[in-house]
This record gives sequence, C-alpha cells and structure tokens, in this order.
Amino acid sequence: MKALSLLSGGLDSILAARTVMEQGIEVIGLCFVTPFFGPEPARKAAGQLGIKLIEHDFTGDYFEMMKNPRYGFGGNMNPCIDCHGMMLRTAHGLLEKHEASFLITGEVLGERPMSQTKGGLNAVLKLSADRDLILRPLSAKLLAPSKPEREGWVDREKLYDFSGRGRKRQEELAKKFGIKDYPQPAGGCLLTEPNYSTRLKELLKHEGLVRRDVELLAAGRHFRIAPDLKLAVGRNKAENEVLLKLAGEGDLVIRPDHHIKGPVGLLRGRPDEAGLALALQIVARYCDVKIDEKLSLNIYSGKDQMKTQETMKPAEQEVNGYMI
Repeated sequence: MKALSLLSGGLDSILAARTVMEQGIEVIGLCFVTPFFGPEPARKAAGQLGIKLIEHDFTGDYFEMMKNPRYGFGGNMNPCIDCHGMMLRTAHGLLEKHEASFLITGEVLGERPMSQTKGGLNAVLKLSADRDLILRPLSAKLLAPSKPEREGWVDREKLYDFSGRGRKRQEELAKKFGIKDYPQPAGGCLLTEPNYSTRLKELLKHEGLVRRDVELLAAGRHFRIAPDLKLAVGRNKAENEVLLKLAGEGDLVIRPDHHIKGPVGLLRGRPDEAGLALALQIVARYCDVKIDEKLSLNIYSGKDQMKTQETMKPAEQEVNGYMI
C-alpha cells in the first residue's frame, strides 16, 4: 500500500504524512511548484521524514485558473479553495503513475478562515477528481470516513480530531514523533502577502500573467515608468543577484560605475529616450551619492555594455510617484 501526501513543508503536512507512515504505509511526498510557492520547504520536510519527494510544476494550469477562480480570492490574490482543489485534482492524475492508492493532505478543520472551514473543505472536494480517495489524518474523526478508512487501508482509530487555529495539539504530536525542526505558521505563498498582491494586480493590468514577469515581482522595488515599461531596482546584494539572473532577452540592466555603491536596475519593455532617462534617475536615487550630484550609469543588454550615460541623483519625492 502506497499513498501520495501533499507536502508543503509546514507542520500539518509533516504530521499528516508521518501519521500514515506510522501505520506501515509507504508515503511519497508531492509538492507543487509555481512562481508563487517553491519546493524548498517540502524538500527539507521530505528529508526529515525520510521519504521520496515528487516536485510537480503546474504553472501554466495555475495561471489559467487564476483568471477566473470558481471560489474567488481570499483577502489578497490567494485563490485558496481553487488552489487546493487543483492540487488534489492534479495529484489524482499521478496516483497510478506512482502506484499509490490514495491521497493525504494536512488540512485541519477550522484552521484557516477560507479554505478549511467545513464548507471550504467540501468545496475543495468538489474540485477534486475523486473525493473518496482523500484522507485528512489530522481531522479525520471529525469528517465522514473516506474510502481508505472504510476499506481498512488505514485504522481510523489511529487518526485524529484536530480543529481550530491553535497549534498546541500539533506541537504535542510533533514532540511524540520526535519532530523538532519545523517552520512556524506562515502562508508560505506569496499570493497571501498584501504588497506582493498589489504588484500582481498592477502586472495583470499591464502585461497579464507571463511567467518571466511574475517571477520578477518578488525581488526589488518596482516602478511603472510607462504602460509598457517597468523597472525593478535591487534593495540589497541578494536582490541585485536575483535581478541579474532574471534579466532576459530584450531587458536592459543598469548599474553604477564600480567606484560608486549602488543597486542593479532591470528595465523591461521598450524605452524611448525619456523612459530610459527616468529609469536612470530612479536607479541613481538609490546610489551612494548626494542629491543633485552627477554620476555615470552603465547600461547593458545581455552581457554586452551598450553605453555609459550621465544622470543626476533626484530627491526622493521626484521618483516615489512611479513606485508600485
């Protein structure tokens, strides 16, 4: 007997997988990947559990779902019910490939206000392919028995009746299992973050859901220079490196001369002379020189330096109006 366990890397998903493993069932971890959430926490959890992890990127399908989620969005741009339903529907399609009989999720009744109320859990089931093959070990005793329970694949008496937003019972179970290294409660999804959601809404207005543009949203300060022209400016060394990696065909990279401390700017779109001049000023705003001081900025296309152009560092209020 094998089961696929949706593994986000959070404590609930770790405990759900471990609970089923305790019954002698082979568990394979399954995490989903989009620009909004990645596999790193799941990799760590799978290593801790000692199980195989499948990483499944379904960005294209996810973007399509986000255009019109059946159950709408949460407080920000998070389509939680549709997201969970899509994960389960996709996971169902992977059962046969991995010779697994049922699915495991770490959902806890009443833990989240949108997707984990009783109505939310039922809505997620409606979006899945076969609701009867989904086992929620942490709240199973509060829900109708699923096929794995009715058929005796798992012992329902060894499952749990967790509910609500408190973490005490989960922490006690983690201690019992000897699980010490787990993340504190957090969304783990960029779509739940207000600032990121604001940027995403602005992107949808101008460019739509294009993967390379979405991947850019998580790094740096962002400025809308023109309807078809956008600038991202790094806030630290790590973000500067991310922007350099994300620079693609058609993008311009703006950097100060080596003797001046300052950020990387990534300009995406088709700049005219005025648009490029404004982008240079915005990058200069974050360089380590005095206001109204002249400085030279280097402009690159790909690995080739196109030119060096002088600009002047503006006051903060002169560029803040362009910030997203």
